[in-house]
Amino acid sequence: MTSTARRRLVVMDVDSTLITHEVIELLAEHAGSREQVARITESAMRGELDFAASLHARVATLAGLPVSVFDDVRAQLVLTPGAAELLAELARRDWPVGLVSGGFLEVVAPLAAGLGITMARANRLEVHDGVLTGRVLGAVVDRDAKVAALRDYAAATGIPLADTVAVGDGANDLGMIELAGLGVAFDAKPVVAAAADATISGRLDALLPLLDR
Repeated sequence: MTSTARRRLVVMDVDSTLITHEVIELLAEHAGSREQVARITESAMRGELDFAASLHARVATLAGLPVSVFDDVRAQLVLTPGAAELLAELARRDWPVGLVSGGFLEVVAPLAAGLGITMARANRLEVHDGVLTGRVLGAVVDRDAKVAALRDYAAATGIPLADTVAVGDGANDLGMIELAGLGVAFDAKPVVAAAADATISGRLDALLPLLDR
């Protein structure tokens, strides 16, 4: 495959983009609150709810889960079709990849490490005596935090923002999609698809032809 002359940075959302799942729903299934959490997630991704407030509401339903739940959830993860092929081609080109997720670092960090990705940001869950408290540690990784991550990853890799690519599906991805040189909506909500430079669906490696324009 012929690659473009200029090196690019590709920054991706994780849940329902790099992987087929919403991790918080997998966690909620263990807590018996999946249906409630799924409804809140859908509203947040459509932009109908403030993401930070919706995340706190969803995380509150996880209180009491043992930390061993992270191992269970990591074992359930499935990469989106075409993700492995996309990552392999980006690695061949020596193009850096960053992940930024409104999900949880306890799941995202091992996932990233296993894929050879060194730049990853996500929320952290508070744990006390081996049990989730139902609270998030620190500031929520929301729309603005994703924009900051894109800027930071670009600075760290020495790649101009004009040569960055951002890929996501939900309303909290809108900021980075609008900031990137190429903003791509993947199997996205209508509000995201309308704002993106391009839309792809089905397979994540459908991104590759867009990178050679």
